[in-house]
Amino acid sequence: QVQLAESGGGLVQAGGSLRLSCAASGRNFLNYVMGWFRQAPGKEREFVASISKSGGSTSYADSVKGRFTISRDNAKNTVYLQMNSLKPEDTAVYYCAADYQRRALSTVVLTTALDYDYWGQGAQVTVSS
Repeated sequence: QVQLAESGGGLVQAGGSLRLSCAASGRNFLNYVMGWFRQAPGKEREFVASISKSGGSTSYADSVKGRFTISRDNAKNTVYLQMNSLKPEDTAVYYCAADYQRRALSTVVLTTALDYDYWGQGAQVTVSS
């Protein structure tokens, strides 16, 4: 099992940047595919980005492509979401997610919430106009 803890959320003006971190406790972090999702008030949780076990493959939602970057440091058991050129519509609670994929190819990414077994508590990101 793994426990996830997000940090780095906050209030930022439109056009600004934030970096979210997700620290994972437990063993074998490098066997987990990691992802970021977000949920705005009154909306369903939506996919933001995913990164493969090795970090060599990534996937992004069209709405964040070119502005957000997902990365991971397997030595630190941490995954990051660098968010640039933020827009008011990026305002949401951002969740880190993990799924154990020991036998999967190192290039596998997961883009659906149902694919993930473990979730963090969420971090609020608010972008003012």
